[in-house]
Amino acid sequence: MNIYVKSFLIAFVVAIFMYVFLIPLLRRIKIGQSIRREGPKKHYGKAGTPTMGGLIILIATIVTVFYLKLTGTLFSKYDLLLLFMPLLLYGTLGFIDDYLIVIKKSNKGLNSGFKLFIQIVWAGMYFYLFLDQGLSSVIDFFGWKVDFKWFYGVLILLMLVGFSNAVNFSDGLDGLAAGLLIIALAAAAVISRFKGETEITLFSLALLGAVLAFFCYNFNPAKIFMGDVGSLALGATVANLFILLKMEVLLLIVGFVFLLEGLSVVIQVIYFKLTGGKRIFLMSPIHHHFELKGMNEWEIDVMFWLIAMVMAAGAVILAYLYYL
Repeated sequence: MNIYVKSFLIAFVVAIFMYVFLIPLLRRIKIGQSIRREGPKKHYGKAGTPTMGGLIILIATIVTVFYLKLTGTLFSKYDLLLLFMPLLLYGTLGFIDDYLIVIKKSNKGLNSGFKLFIQIVWAGMYFYLFLDQGLSSVIDFFGWKVDFKWFYGVLILLMLVGFSNAVNFSDGLDGLAAGLLIIALAAAAVISRFKGETEITLFSLALLGAVLAFFCYNFNPAKIFMGDVGSLALGATVANLFILLKMEVLLLIVGFVFLLEGLSVVIQVIYFKLTGGKRIFLMSPIHHHFELKGMNEWEIDVMFWLIAMVMAAGAVILAYLYYL
């Protein structure tokens, strides 16, 4: 079997197998989602739905990577940067947050300022490892190359922290974040395959298989939610893939919908404070704005997925024209 197909299938099968047994178990021990009271009222009925499904995505990906290593597939060039940073560290932060939410039966979890501080610290650790690996701080703007030197660390911070939170904001409708991640990971796999980055391709496909397995249980009506353990880890990991591919600019295109979701929250908060309580959107993140406008979850999902597909296709074309 082709090694790329094998990487995808192992992660998919492992994740599916675990979800079959995990979802009933989570229901029995009442590991369920708490719904924020300020959210759309139609979401109140989702309270109690099993959460922390992103943990299985991480486990299935790690199992696949170790299988590939044990069978002799080259997988050493980016070991620390692909697995440990940021997948495991951001995933651990999300797991702790989810655990506190489940135990306290609230939707608060870790203090937001503390979470942001830890994310920043880990982005700094990533930059140290990045430099230690001898990787380049040059950014290629479609043929125009600029060496950011130490300022590249600031860019890494913005990418890892920004996208981990953007995916977290996007995880508010059944299937939305998972579908967007599938599209982004598929684009990363195609681009890395054409570039000849075998390790990144195998890792992207393993993660893609695991997320697709999760999506089978997360589309509307969701049987399990991703939780912060998944959204924080996967958001930072998508950013990481484009950092390692040295196609940082393409992340803005592939992750356009994620950026839109994140920016809608920032814009809403800033405008609310500047105007003394006025709002631009009926509710943020922006997918809730469309909900309150009367669209159902499937309509919003499909609209956002189609936008993401167009942007991802454009990113692949640009990668072929300027980077490959």
